[in-house]
Formats: sequence, C-alpha cells, structure tokens
Amino acid sequence: MKISVILGTRPEIIKLAPLLKILRGKRADYFTLHTGQHYSYQLDKVFFEQLEIPPPEYNIEVGSGSHAEETGKMLIGIEKILDAERPDIVLAEGDTNSVLAASLAAVKLGIKVGHVEAGLRSYDRGMPEEINRVVADHVSDYLFAPTEKAREILLGEGIAGEKVFLTGNTIVDAVNQNLELAKSKVDIESKFRLKSQQYFLATLHRQENTDKLKRFASILKGLSRVAEKFGMPVVYPAHPRSKKILDGMAELPKNINVIEPVDYLSFLQLESNARLVLTDSGGVQEEACILRVPCVTLRDNTERPETVSVGANVLAGAVAERIADGVATMLTREKNWDNPFGDGHAAEKIFDIIMEAKDG
Repeated sequence: MKISVILGTRPEIIKLAPLLKILRGKRADYFTLHTGQHYSYQLDKVFFEQLEIPPPEYNIEVGSGSHAEETGKMLIGIEKILDAERPDIVLAEGDTNSVLAASLAAVKLGIKVGHVEAGLRSYDRGMPEEINRVVADHVSDYLFAPTEKAREILLGEGIAGEKVFLTGNTIVDAVNQNLELAKSKVDIESKFRLKSQQYFLATLHRQENTDKLKRFASILKGLSRVAEKFGMPVVYPAHPRSKKILDGMAELPKNINVIEPVDYLSFLQLESNARLVLTDSGGVQEEACILRVPCVTLRDNTERPETVSVGANVLAGAVAERIADGVATMLTREKNWDNPFGDGHAAEKIFDIIMEAKDG
C-alpha cells in the first residue's frame, strides 16, 4: 500500500510526527506532501528538525492568502502530485485548509482518504475550521476518532460504523515522546527568564479573535487584568498575523510579555511549567489537559468538550471579566483530572488499521 501524508501547519506536523515515525520505522511505502500553509522557519522547518522526521518530499509553498486563494492553490498543487504518484490512501489531520484541499483532491481522483482526528465539532459554522472538518469527515473512507464523543458524533451524522475507528489522539503520543526531550534541551529560566509556576502562558491566533479588533482588544484587556489580579506576567508568543495587528495598536495593555513564535520543544517547556494556559487553540487545550496544566479557553465554544467535562478547562469567551473569573475558577481546581485522549498509542492503531485494510 502506498500512503501519502499531507500536512500544512505546525499542529499537523506535531500530531502526525508519531505516525510518520512509525511509517519510516516499518519501511512503509509513503511520501509526505507539505502545502506550505505555514511557511516561516519557526512555524515549519524547525519542527521537522526537532521531531526528527524527514523533510517532506513535496512542498507546494502556498503561503498565506484568503481561504479561497489558499484552498484553490492547494487543490491544484495536490492534485498534480497525487495524480503522478497515485497513492492508495491519503492521510490528513485536523481542520485546516490543507485538510480540506487534501481530502477533496484525493476523493476526486478516486483515492481513499483517512482523516486523523475525525469527529470534532464546535457547531459554529462561523469558524472556517468547522466547515473544513465536516467536509473532510463526510468524504473520508477511514475516520480516526480521538474520543468516544467524537465517534458518537460521526455515527450520529449518518457515517457508516465500519468507517469509524476509535484510536485516541496522536497528540498524546507526541507529548509523551517529546516532553523529556524538551526538558533536556530547554531551560525556561535561562532562555525566557521565567520561573516555573510563576507565569501564565497565552496563545491567541484564531481568525474570529484576532481579525475582529474590538474582540481582540477585549481579550488583551482580559489578559492584562489576569496578570494584575494574580500578580504574574502573561507570556504571549504571537503568531505573525497577530503580531502585525499588535504592532498597529496604539498601546499594548500592561503585563503582557509578547515574544516571537517559539519552536515546539520550547513551547512544550513553557506550557508544562506555566501556572495556567489561556488559549484559543484546540491543540493547546488538549496538551494542557494531558500535562495537567489548568486551561482557560478564549472562545465561546470548543470542539474539545472532553477537556471541559473532565475539569481541565473552562470557556471564557472574549469578555475581560469572564476571562479573569475563568482563571480564578481554574486556579482553585485540583489537577487530578483524567486524560480523555487515549493511551499514547494512537499512531500505532492508525497504522495497524490501514495495514489491515490492505490485507483485507
């Protein structure tokens, strides 16, 4: 069986790295196609190096643009490569434009599609990611659900049970594989001048937060209020798009320490040593839950409701007062919740399912 792994962003590289390592270790017939949706060194190449996975055989270097521009360029580039290579299956992960383009290009060519991290839903069609994940799920042949809740959602939408597989989430594999490596390579005290448990970590990059200036300003006000109320700085590694918006602001609220994007191992260390994480990222919600770091989500909904159910996370939206209240709530909770995302062997399970399908 010939396998194509298609990815395009930092989270996809991280979550697919355990699977890529297995494919290489098993000497599988596979190739990696990078759409180039994330294209800077810090958001892209450094992750391949740190995670010790080979660089992609193909990179169509799409870069940034409108949703239509990105997806259109990806469809054209992916189709040409898939048509030439003719893999038996395409594997894509998550909910980005790269996933949408990969799944559409493959299914149009009659190539099987495997969607890693299938079945997530925010039920907010205002989120571009929600459209991407729904479309990808409904054209896929293999749907690898990270949790029982995700599996139930897929079955509830009428997807045939024989297409749905409960595997756990490869993010657990990635965290387990890389946390010790991060500890050995990154010292937060010397690199960032921070002491463990004496800072908050923020990530804020989603379009619905950063592109609406009033909402973005309200969240920043909330972060500043949190820093002042609890006497700890908020460290914010800013995505390039967010940094551009921040640079255009007349004044940044105090006690927010904006830094450049960091590599994966550095971020894992920042995250695991933070007193609490404030984020609009789905992947960071998962990682914080796995690491038992309290999380406050800067959104009105989440496609990771399991993190809320087990007590690892609260939704705070974009209102400053709610953000501060959310932090107060999470700081009082015991960090003894269960990890709902599996046993850290999701990549192995996905590989075995694919091989079983080949043999069948």
